[in-house]
Amino acid sequence: MPCHVAIVMDGNGRWASQRGLARSEGHRRGKDSVRAVVEAARELGIPYLTLFAFSHENWHRPGAEVRFLMQLLHRYLTTELKRMMKREIRVVALGDVERLPAPVRRALERTVAATAENRGMTVALALSYGGRQEIVKAARRLAAAAAAGRISPDQIDEATVANELTVGGIPDPDLLIRTSGEIRISNFFLFQLAYTELYFTETLWPDFRERDLLAALAAYQARQRRFGALDGATAAPLSAAN
Repeated sequence: MPCHVAIVMDGNGRWASQRGLARSEGHRRGKDSVRAVVEAARELGIPYLTLFAFSHENWHRPGAEVRFLMQLLHRYLTTELKRMMKREIRVVALGDVERLPAPVRRALERTVAATAENRGMTVALALSYGGRQEIVKAARRLAAAAAAGRISPDQIDEATVANELTVGGIPDPDLLIRTSGEIRISNFFLFQLAYTELYFTETLWPDFRERDLLAALAAYQARQRRFGALDGATAAPLSAAN
């Protein structure tokens, strides 16, 4: 079983278009998939689940759609808190969350604080997140530390960079799932996906349920992860071991 599963939740708009519905209905139905997958992962004993909920580039979408997505996120954070507490799920946030509207940011902060001591499972919400942006910010912090004499450039290695990323304390994903048939990672976890197994499915996110998660896990379990080594000499990359 993978320790960390990350999911690019894609296809809400296409799901709605295929049914002659507004895109907002696809996003609304996608919230049901979030609940189903979180609960399934919890029951399966997966320690870490990251959901790519809103990307850095998603801010360029029409204003009405962005506002609806923010309202949906606020509703999810508000209504799911009791469920998270009951299931001992810890919620953490990744990305440039300062860009989120104030009510959403406050709801996110409340959820993160309330679930901080839960140990059953960690759900990371990638919000206003971009892999390139994350790496640039980490590079700036390391450059500033080096300029101030707090660290020598020769001391910077994979582990140092990994510790500067917003996913501090969360291992690299073992499995990345992307729904809707698109075969790309879309600026997600560019540093962390170095040795991640990739799984792409035609299923649109609003239709993704426990059976689809199980299919992805079965595909993962059928693969052999060598991390560049030969059979029988496997070793996880340094950043995944931290």
